Amino acid sequence: MMTQQQKVVYPRYAVIRLRGIPTTPLDIATTLDLLRLRRKFTMVVVPGTPDVMGMIQRINDWVTWGEIDADTLAEVLRRRGRLVGERPLTLEYLQKWGWQTFEEVALAYVAGEIDRLTCGRKVRVKEGARPPCIPYLKPFFRLHPPRGGLNSVKLHFSVGGDLGYRGPLINDLIRRML
Repeated sequence: MMTQQQKVVYPRYAVIRLRGIPTTPLDIATTLDLLRLRRKFTMVVVPGTPDVMGMIQRINDWVTWGEIDADTLAEVLRRRGRLVGERPLTLEYLQKWGWQTFEEVALAYVAGEIDRLTCGRKVRVKEGARPPCIPYLKPFFRLHPPRGGLNSVKLHFSVGGDLGYRGPLINDLIRRML
């Protein structure tokens, strides 16, 4: 008798690069590149798998990260989502692929119904079914510097700076950066 495996739903984290490029050590630069954080004030949304958490711990002194909620993710998709070719992500494009609103996509991703936000170029979808992600969406979001500025990009959040883990307070920072 076979037992069904339960699908593990990992929390979704927003990771924002806050420190620049010139003095980045090679191992840190490689890890940032793997997460597609190639520029300052760039954000990615990743699941909290053990592999990704190890990468985040390695780059903890270069980024800030925390749990993203569905409302903030929907706002990021609406205002900062870009498709390949530098076209904006629009509601009409989402509806073409079967999603009704930005909130529906964000809620499905945060709840774990879909595993990824972005698909590659070779996505295959059955007739009448929607894909498990948004085709041709760029896997990162470019943000503005935060309104009101940053405290310190050399200290961790727990001691009054901006780096490292900040939990659900990452949503406030993201809204300041939109």
